[in-house]
Amino acid sequence: PSVTVLFSDIVGFTQVSEKVSPQELLALLNQIFSMFDQTIEKYGVEKIKTIGDAYMLAGGIPQPMENHAVVVTQIGLEMQKQLSEFNLKNGLSLSIRIGIHTGPLVAGVIGTKKFCYDIWGDAVNIASRMESHGKSGYVHVSKETYELVKSQFSFEEPRSIEVKGKGLMETYLLKPLQ
Repeated sequence: PSVTVLFSDIVGFTQVSEKVSPQELLALLNQIFSMFDQTIEKYGVEKIKTIGDAYMLAGGIPQPMENHAVVVTQIGLEMQKQLSEFNLKNGLSLSIRIGIHTGPLVAGVIGTKKFCYDIWGDAVNIASRMESHGKSGYVHVSKETYELVKSQFSFEEPRSIEVKGKGLMETYLLKPLQ
């Protein structure tokens, strides 16, 4: 009934991919996603999938978690910090756009080939929209997530965005770690 979903997308990755070999590209993406994997393992949330340079995770499934919104928001900040440190070590200037939403969803495994645990529902769609309407270098959260985490994080003033299939939504940008 309540899960927090995070979508992320590496900004500038397409430009990097045009300048390096396929092997270098794979190694680069593997290093970045392996950092993220270690972080989510530390917090006990579920990696759902990667698609290209996008990374999707959810807190509160398959095991319920009381503070999933706070945990996932913290992970978003840590992902930002990790990518900044990765850039310094590797002479890159990648950034990441992150979107987070909290709500109900359905999870499971479907199909007959290449089984994969996946999630569906409005919570997934809105988290995706938070990412795509977000700003590079920021964590963009829905009002639903904001209400659950506002006492523990600093946010910029709310903004209203037009979200496909939802209309006008009030959203918040999390202030980056200094």
